[in-house]
Amino acid sequence: MRPCNDTIGNPVNMAWLLCLCLIAPITWAGSLSLTSSTFTAGALLSIPQTYDGMDCKGQNLTPELTWKGIPAGTQSLALTLFDPDAPTGHGWWHWVVFNLPPATSHVDSHAGRDDAQYLPAGAISSLTDFGTPGYGGPCPPQGDTPHHYIFTLFALKTAHIPLSAHAKPEQVMSWIRANVMDSAVLVGRYGR
Repeated sequence: MRPCNDTIGNPVNMAWLLCLCLIAPITWAGSLSLTSSTFTAGALLSIPQTYDGMDCKGQNLTPELTWKGIPAGTQSLALTLFDPDAPTGHGWWHWVVFNLPPATSHVDSHAGRDDAQYLPAGAISSLTDFGTPGYGGPCPPQGDTPHHYIFTLFALKTAHIPLSAHAKPEQVMSWIRANVMDSAVLVGRYGR
């Protein structure tokens, strides 16, 4: 097994390695794509997408996300947001949504509300590492190099993950890994 390196040849930090373990085994070379009208891949997220709490002053709005190329046989979709650079040793889950109908093609800026009012019927937004369900935007420590925020869309072969809004991210990810058919990633950055 060769060592993991980033794009300039430096060893990948442990949180990135964890991220690779979570996402790499379930990333396929399919036609699924994920884009946003709010930010472009690799660009900085804006203040409205950042967390509104602790010492962050954002609006906690999700970026608008759109996808296409859902593979035949997809029974449901899941959407996550993960920060592998968080200084926790294991990254930080900012958003976990599952049981999205396969006909869904986008989410808007209010999709991350904890009451799931702006998600399609049946979709569940479960707990994040903030300890609450719904979207929790970026809020990295002051002075950190901009963190990477990985939005991942998963096409699943199960119509229903039998978990509630009180499920922990790791529980949902276990179901996702067991049922994934394809995935697409969009990465934004944010620092303070």
